[in-house]
Amino acid sequence: MGKQTNSTNRRSAIMRAAGTALGLLGVAGSAAAADPAPVQVGLIAPTSGLYARFGQVMKMGAELAVDDINRKGGIQSMGGARLKLVVIDSGDSTEKAKSAAQRMVSEYPDLSVATGAYLSSFTLAVTEVTERAKLPMLTLSYSDQITGRGFKYIFQTSATAGRQADIALPSILDLAEKASGKRPQTVAIVTDNTAASLSTVKAMKEGGLLDKYKLKLVVDQTFTPPLSDASSLVQQVRSRKPDLLFFLPTVISDSKLLLEKMNEMNVRIPTIGFGIAIAEPDVLATISPQLLEGVMSAVGNWGAKGQEDLIRRMKEQYKEPWMTQNAISTYGDMWIMKSALEKAGKADREAVATALRGLDEGRSPYFPGGVVKFDELGRRIGATLTVIQWQKGVPVTVFPEENAVAKALWPTGR
Repeated sequence: MGKQTNSTNRRSAIMRAAGTALGLLGVAGSAAAADPAPVQVGLIAPTSGLYARFGQVMKMGAELAVDDINRKGGIQSMGGARLKLVVIDSGDSTEKAKSAAQRMVSEYPDLSVATGAYLSSFTLAVTEVTERAKLPMLTLSYSDQITGRGFKYIFQTSATAGRQADIALPSILDLAEKASGKRPQTVAIVTDNTAASLSTVKAMKEGGLLDKYKLKLVVDQTFTPPLSDASSLVQQVRSRKPDLLFFLPTVISDSKLLLEKMNEMNVRIPTIGFGIAIAEPDVLATISPQLLEGVMSAVGNWGAKGQEDLIRRMKEQYKEPWMTQNAISTYGDMWIMKSALEKAGKADREAVATALRGLDEGRSPYFPGGVVKFDELGRRIGATLTVIQWQKGVPVTVFPEENAVAKALWPTGR
């Protein structure tokens, strides 16, 4: 009888242990089921080579946004799935960028959507690859060609270069007339030969903007970056004495070289840039704030009023003195991705692309003008630009008025 009881007890203990194990497995299974797989989102940008600085700042903006989205519950329609950022280095040439895009689409088949690639020439090459792979791609790049090719999987959050020139030119001329009492009549253009810069210049010259605003072009010079010597370019500007200089370098070193040479040769002309090369923190490493004071630039986006907390976090987390276009636009792109993924309900490229085409999110706090809605070309509807100006050692937003953190001052003393 005792033996029988002991045997029975042993069987009961075994059954209880098995039940406990099964229960634990069940709990583990439930936990796994409740923890959805992360959703891969991509950033393809130059993190090495000549343009590394810009790609690194784009990565900062993407990381801040991914952290914020995940902290606020991830993608709710997918059970709270967290975003996982995949960063691909596009390198510093169109050939490297295209190769990187091919690597991105082949090595990351689960990638649902991406953003990048900084230079318009890089973006043109990258999107040839992403279009074939049907990978939806957001970009802050300016070139009109990017969304002018009939592609279905590219979405441009910035105003195109042609549109920016159309907005910027009358705004700058009005500002000049109000501040100085004289409307500019002659202009000089000094530009590099990158796609976005050439698109802006094309809109001015071939698009009729200079004629429309009765501006005479007295200097028209194009160079290939990086510059080794700016003497001949600046000498032409000095000899023709235009009322305005439109200044379109893409590489920081070229901006430095041109402005230093202008100072050396005592060229004092109001200088208006297009793009962010003139407003990067690195500029202050070799050019004094006094030389930069009053210099303006029209850019697709910039840290602005209402983004003070983000700007503070950039300073604290990454030691960045201000929030450039690359950081704020990439931050905003991640939130557009979240909206599309919520609408799609799954991490499927075609579903996300369809969701992007149908987005209608109203105004965004991260982009100037317009709404988060794309037209049939993939351009964000109503997108405008930001005009920034160096004031007391910092490039601040002065236009549009609703985004401005300071009042514009007409550049004098150049």
